[in-house]
This record gives sequence, C-alpha cells and structure tokens, in this order.
Amino acid sequence: MAAQSSFRVRTRGRSFEDITGQVQERVAAAGVADGACNVFLRHTSASLLISENADPSVRRDLERFMRRVAPDGSPEYEHDTEGPDDMPAHIRSVLAGVQLTIPVSGGRLALGTWQGIYLWEHRVAPHDREVVVTVWG
Repeated sequence: MAAQSSFRVRTRGRSFEDITGQVQERVAAAGVADGACNVFLRHTSASLLISENADPSVRRDLERFMRRVAPDGSPEYEHDTEGPDDMPAHIRSVLAGVQLTIPVSGGRLALGTWQGIYLWEHRVAPHDREVVVTVWG
C-alpha cells in the first residue's frame, strides 16, 4: 500500500519552516500503520532536514555555519543569474539535501523526542516551495 500527496510552503526568505505537522497529516491520511515516509522537496535552492525542535539556537547556529561555507556574493561564483544568493543557495541545497526517509510506526512518524522536520529556505526572498510526501507500508 502506498499513498502520495503534496503541499506548498510559502517561506519567509532565508529561514527554517517547521513542516512536521503537515507531513504527519499526510502519514495519518495514508492509513499506513508501519512502513516508511519519504519527503521530497522539488527545488534546488532550499533543503529538508531533521533537526532539534526545542532550541531555536541550533537553527541559528546552522545558518551561521552555512554563511561561512557558502557566502553570498563570493567572487568565486560564476552562477549569479538571480543575484548574489543564487549560487550559495544551490551549494547549501546540495550539502543539506532535498529528501528524507522517516520510519512510520503505529501510524505516526517515528521521530525522536526533540526532532522536527524543517524546510530550510536558502534564498533571501520568500518563495513558494512544493513538498511531495510518499508513504508506504
């Protein structure tokens, strides 16, 4: 048994958007008791990650780290078609990834106590992002 659905997220620009609840809703609707859930982001300048969901300083530290790894406007970048955050957004996406697979147990995402699913927007301006959720079991 498998089910697939998608939803859109309007980001606030470079930020973390907690999408745990939206993914869990799709898991519950799929009616799978035990199996797996794949979450896929259909974009190349944002990422998905599982991270600490209690202390927002973790996400602030991740953003500070990425600013050092992929700084906006670096003269080393050739690709800057959409501005100084264009290539850094692609680098961040490659490093952090665009898909997650999470176990489903008892009809719920089997996340740890302090884990949440986040869409990490890497562009400075707000964007509409599409997330595809596939549940099977």
